Amino acid sequence: MSKPYKPYQPEQDLLLPPSLKDWLPEKHLAYFVSDVVDELDLRGIEAVYEKELRGQPPYHPRMMTKLLVYAYCVGVYSARKIEQRVKEDVAFRVLAAGNEPDFRTIADFRKIHLEALKGLFEQVLKMALEVGAVKLGRVALDGSKIKANASKHKAMSYERMVEQEKAIRREVKEMLAQAEAVDAEEDVRYGKGCGGEELPEELQRRQTRLKRIQEAKRALEARARERAKKEGQAVEAAQPKGKDQYNFTDPESRIMKDGATKEFVQAYNAQIVVEPELQLIVGHGVTQAANDKEQVAPMMEAVEEQCGERPRAVIADSGYCSEKNLEHLESAQRSERSIEAFIATERQKHGERKVAGGGRLPKGATRVERMKRKLQTKAGAAIYAARKGIVEPVFGQIKQGRGFRRFSLRGFEKVKAEWALVCATHNLLKMYRACSA
Repeated sequence: MSKPYKPYQPEQDLLLPPSLKDWLPEKHLAYFVSDVVDELDLRGIEAVYEKELRGQPPYHPRMMTKLLVYAYCVGVYSARKIEQRVKEDVAFRVLAAGNEPDFRTIADFRKIHLEALKGLFEQVLKMALEVGAVKLGRVALDGSKIKANASKHKAMSYERMVEQEKAIRREVKEMLAQAEAVDAEEDVRYGKGCGGEELPEELQRRQTRLKRIQEAKRALEARARERAKKEGQAVEAAQPKGKDQYNFTDPESRIMKDGATKEFVQAYNAQIVVEPELQLIVGHGVTQAANDKEQVAPMMEAVEEQCGERPRAVIADSGYCSEKNLEHLESAQRSERSIEAFIATERQKHGERKVAGGGRLPKGATRVERMKRKLQTKAGAAIYAARKGIVEPVFGQIKQGRGFRRFSLRGFEKVKAEWALVCATHNLLKMYRACSA
């Protein structure tokens, strides 16, 4: 007697229409995303379609938003891969509810509504803070390099541009002279107005390359003037450094050293401020600066703008330490907008803690010296030690857990909007886990 099995008839048609609610467990993330997005204000997105009554009806903006938000939650960032998941993945199919937008539609939706999608961060954060009953107190600030959607091999230094410009000018001059000689010879042989097309095409390619290099040079020269103005130097005499880089794929990205791999990458510097209770991101930003020295003030302003509150204290590593930053936080301390600082003054080896020496600080000690002494006390050291457990895991969850190591979009403004979406979906996941606990 053969072993009985449960019925299995892959060719059998469904006798009754299936219910989407039966396809996934009741507490699945896809249903949570759907419920959250249903509560969001999407008037900024919907208004775009309500203005245009002609043509085919578009996909519902709320459905498209759910697909995009869920995709970012589960680490799917490519429009082509989202299209594939809509066809093959049950959770995506549930959210799409029978719709199958192609990758161009998905990519266009993300591009058209970038600013509105960026604004979802504040809405999701407000909901998450309410769910966790979180009061903003001490926060941790950190940055990480996220690769641009461009190869560093598509970058060229100013020094190299100058060399290439001279070389191409020589080549163009030689080719023009050669073209004139060929034209003269063919005029004699075939008559005027006849000749081959191969040489002009080659010449045109050279001239196109020369034009791109000249545009890149002007961009680097403009950056040099902007840098000189910021540093209080003579703008007229400002010149790019020989090693200043310009990327032809994403000109607004920069060559940066990755702190983890120690390799130089074409990237942006992504910033986050994290609260310790649920590890919610309460402030985010992106900078083109390779280091974090100038990011304390803008990130504290970002928290106030995006979260609606100012933190009581901020913890940050030595990359954020400067007299200027400490002065900014110190001036805030004298007002009702007080932010206490716990910022390392130098890199420390793992497990190292220097104990404060005896005696008073010398009269006229700098802010950095006072901060160093503060973090050497038992209380200061304990507060600073908490930093690694607050903010560093969040970058690990984003980069390692969800695989977000490269921006999908190009250009500074688009990258900032995409980072806002990444941070919003991080908070949504934290809210989901808090509600599921």
